[in-house]
Amino acid sequence: MSLPSVALASQATPVESLARLASTLGPGCPKLFIKRDDLLSFAMGGNKVRKMQMVAAEAVAAGADSLITCGALQSNHARVTAAAGSALGLKVALVLNGAPPASATGNLLLDRTFGAEIRYVSTREERAPAMEQMAAEFRAEGRRPFVVPLGASNTTGALGMARALAEIASSGIKPDAIVHSTSSGGTQAGLIAGCALFGVRARIIGISADDPAGHMRDVVNALLAGVAARLGAAPGTIGADRAVEVDDRFVGDGYGIPTAASAEALDLLARREGILLDPVYTSKAMAGLLSRIRAGEFRAYETVLFWHTGGTPGLFADTFQLRIENLRIRN
Repeated sequence: MSLPSVALASQATPVESLARLASTLGPGCPKLFIKRDDLLSFAMGGNKVRKMQMVAAEAVAAGADSLITCGALQSNHARVTAAAGSALGLKVALVLNGAPPASATGNLLLDRTFGAEIRYVSTREERAPAMEQMAAEFRAEGRRPFVVPLGASNTTGALGMARALAEIASSGIKPDAIVHSTSSGGTQAGLIAGCALFGVRARIIGISADDPAGHMRDVVNALLAGVAARLGAAPGTIGADRAVEVDDRFVGDGYGIPTAASAEALDLLARREGILLDPVYTSKAMAGLLSRIRAGEFRAYETVLFWHTGGTPGLFADTFQLRIENLRIRN
């Protein structure tokens, strides 16, 4: 797709076999592979880099001199936005929900290191009004702000993710299913559209990190409609006629709260493959994949690709570490 982008991470990420994990899961396990977007070569990687390459290009084309976005205290998207601003010479302001910690760790530490201005609000609902307020303040100062939605999950961000399927199409791997973490919807919409555009015949299974399945399906379908409109394409040609698969059984007590299953998934992949998951998204997604394999949902002759969407800095956030250690002690 010849759409404007900035080259924050120009190299394709590897697709690796998870043979040791598959062996651990037993003879009925499908062939397992992992797409290592945690290794994207910018700002500690993650799927948000793919989205930001196109969203930042849109901001630059609009003449923006600053980026404003939002997220939780340990937002991967906020971290990547802060780094993109540094790389492109744009001021970055972040609206993060949560109490300011005594000391910054994980993504929040990186936000500060990249020089972002941070404004804290108490709840998720306060983020959007706070971003608009900051944009008004910037305009009053003579700046030209560009407001990036949560997770960069708009049509532009979804298209940034869709381009990644070219790497799968050329990899020699033909997955029957792609399993990933879904939250703000842009990644799942992009994977669905990308599969259709690049001829990858795979089910896209999103494991929700927070919201109910019905809500996530609505979000993804709306994004797919936007992608079709942007490309001037019939909805069926970008996968918008497919049922959106979302599994919300692994959210647990809520966003950013590890579960016994996600802690087990994190430990299992680390100890069998030497690969780190994150405590918010990918460990819950892997928990969902493990559950489906153990239930016999996939056949041994099938190929399943786990899309690692990054988030590794979250492992170094004090709050997450305490929660995970408590789960390990109890289990």
